[in-house]
Amino acid sequence: MDVQTPDWVKHAVFYQIFPDRFARSNNHSYGPAMAAALEPWDDPPTLEGYKGGNLWGVIERLDYLQDLGITAIYFTPIFQSTSNHRYHTHDYYQVDPLLGGNEAFFALLEAAHQRDIRVVLDGVFNHTGRGFFYFNDILENGPHSPWLDWFKIEAWPLSAYDGSLPANYIGWIGNRALPEFNHDNPAVREYIMRVGEHWIRAGIDGWRLDVPFEIATEGFWQEFRQRVKALNPDAYIVGEVWKDARPWLDGTQFDAVMNYLFTGPTIAYVAGPRVQMEYAELPDYYPYPPLDARGYGDKIQQLLERYPWEIQLSQLNLLSSHDIARLLSVAGEDQASLALGVLLQMTFPGAPSVYYGDEVGLPGGLDPDCRRTFPPQAQWNQEMLTLHRGLIALRRAHPALRVGGYEVLAAEGMTYVFARVLPQELIIIAVNADEQPSQLTVPFALDWSEELPQQRLFGQGSATWQQGTASPQLALELPARSGLVLG
Repeated sequence: MDVQTPDWVKHAVFYQIFPDRFARSNNHSYGPAMAAALEPWDDPPTLEGYKGGNLWGVIERLDYLQDLGITAIYFTPIFQSTSNHRYHTHDYYQVDPLLGGNEAFFALLEAAHQRDIRVVLDGVFNHTGRGFFYFNDILENGPHSPWLDWFKIEAWPLSAYDGSLPANYIGWIGNRALPEFNHDNPAVREYIMRVGEHWIRAGIDGWRLDVPFEIATEGFWQEFRQRVKALNPDAYIVGEVWKDARPWLDGTQFDAVMNYLFTGPTIAYVAGPRVQMEYAELPDYYPYPPLDARGYGDKIQQLLERYPWEIQLSQLNLLSSHDIARLLSVAGEDQASLALGVLLQMTFPGAPSVYYGDEVGLPGGLDPDCRRTFPPQAQWNQEMLTLHRGLIALRRAHPALRVGGYEVLAAEGMTYVFARVLPQELIIIAVNADEQPSQLTVPFALDWSEELPQQRLFGQGSATWQQGTASPQLALELPARSGLVLG
């Protein structure tokens, strides 16, 4: 099949921002919409409370993101809503006034693009909020509303708030706060298509699609892709599909998915028995049971064989997100687990995505704790920030780490060694996830006529090439819980 994905994504480093919690600017006058009682920034997050992070604050942090090496931002929803996470959409054409409204967004888009930073928005098109105009009209006018067929009404009366009564309409996973669209209604379908087109015309660089597997209407996502790509062939369409995504990655729908099939095995390998099961059992990404190097290599090989290479290069590779506990907390605050995870993330095919705050050592359990506010600079883990900055720079400096082939060289005990290969560049990455130092001699069987990589580009340990009878061998010595990159 002919699969085309945007070239820029293959070279991108994403930063995921939960807008209410990243940065709050006090340098703008917002009018009455912002005269709101906000939770103290430093208090633990709550399910319903607002911290008041806004897009003006993001603009003020763009220099920080640029210095970190970020080239794209994925925002969780920003449209007008009645929830701090904004998955309860009220108006798909208005940026939430608490975030600064459309004015702040367009200022942000311009400032980001001036720095060559792309912007991808979250499209919540399976369901909406109870305050969405067309559903609200049904609540007000009952069976007389002209928009009944926009939703999945089952009986009367509707009970949108009283949980002791049947809702009598379909809400996402039974949540009456999230009425599901009737996507078989041509008017609904056209409405969503036009929302997708509107923000592409406005200049955004792509859509992350929330729970797209819930929309079963035939041809829906094919049409969405056609209409978005007609306006901007380089627009990135990435779906939130946690498991096998082959039905959506056939070249006619999404460019990629959020690659939780990378996340789970990577954490199971680097964190192993340190994984805190109270954080790991509920979400469907399986960072357990612990994996040794061979088990990890098998999982990665299965993943790389699952989708076309063009799609592998555009996958969104994450270690934490707003839907799962942060890796640092999943690993029981073990910093080496996060460091090794980032090393594997930044050297893997696809676009790495840093969840805001992970780079400065921000912990966080399950929702809402994984949505803590970005800490003040005095609380940053500078060692972790330096690690992220260095590995992002390494990835950006070496094309093989972005678009080179992926070859497993060795997987013994807890030591995993692989190469990223282009015709003119070979990078070798070795990881020892064990609590003991590792010594390993790796036969080198790749078809490679250029000079073998000798220079340590990152990490600790030693690497020496030995000329064997048939092919060279790489003698590795790695400290406990460490990694090494040769180029």
